[in-house]
Amino acid sequence: MNKTDFELLQALCEVFAPSGNELAMKDYLIEYVESHSAQWKTRPDVIHGSAFQDCVILKFGKPRTAIFAHMDSIGFTVRYENQLVPIGSPEAETGYELVGEDAMGPIECRLKEEDGYLFYDFGRGIQSGTELVFKCDFRETENYVQSCYLDNRLGIYNVLKVAETLEDGLIVFSCGEEHGGGSVPFLCKYIYEHFGVKQALISDITWVTEGVQHGQGVAISMRDMSVPRRSYIDRILSLAKQSNIPYQIEVERSGGSDGREIQASPYPIDWCFVGAPEDHVHSPDEKVHKKDIQAMIDMYKYLMENL
Repeated sequence: MNKTDFELLQALCEVFAPSGNELAMKDYLIEYVESHSAQWKTRPDVIHGSAFQDCVILKFGKPRTAIFAHMDSIGFTVRYENQLVPIGSPEAETGYELVGEDAMGPIECRLKEEDGYLFYDFGRGIQSGTELVFKCDFRETENYVQSCYLDNRLGIYNVLKVAETLEDGLIVFSCGEEHGGGSVPFLCKYIYEHFGVKQALISDITWVTEGVQHGQGVAISMRDMSVPRRSYIDRILSLAKQSNIPYQIEVERSGGSDGREIQASPYPIDWCFVGAPEDHVHSPDEKVHKKDIQAMIDMYKYLMENL
């Protein structure tokens, strides 16, 4: 991957889209697809509108499999008297730089943590209800990229790279995953009833752990707090082995993704989480190995062709 590729990833990391306020990301993605899809192998139908809230679906050819990628990020909501309330589960350390905007103008402030309570340090009061996110400091070395919101802007980056050569499939951009979800059930209803799609992949980012390491390939998760259907996972693993693309098997007892809501929906849609591992999760310093990013893209291309 060249520098131009990571300029796209940096641009995605800089889009302001905390859970519940994904409109800027929706607009960015629709504009990106409109301006780039003429060069893709298949030009997709772009499905969005009031029935989908701020979610977007890209339909390519005759889809058999859907890829879900959530658009939202963690962040903070301004309460009263300099207080902050977390959106999702962000790391919160004194000194973290936060950005946002209210009716009085742009905001660039610092986070303060005191006895488990969160506050902002800024030269004026910020209007209650204003959302703040980590200030983006995108860094690239020979082997790594590091930034806030690689979870899940890297998942979005992955599907945009897969879209370049995809002939048959759905790409589903969901909302609200970091703070309780809510969009996946109506998205499942649509893709099942309109296209008969019964299998899905979750393009999201997981953790570096004692069993999943940097630089060893994309993680294929056999379970997290949810347990997907084993026969489908076995199909994924069989294809992964045939692909000769580096991968690691993940087994966790906690954590979740859009897969949790797919499994809880009334539609018989199988799912599997396939994503690169990162360190410094939910902080301004999320870190992913470039080899794992490439393995993620290659694996998704292979699975979408062969599932």
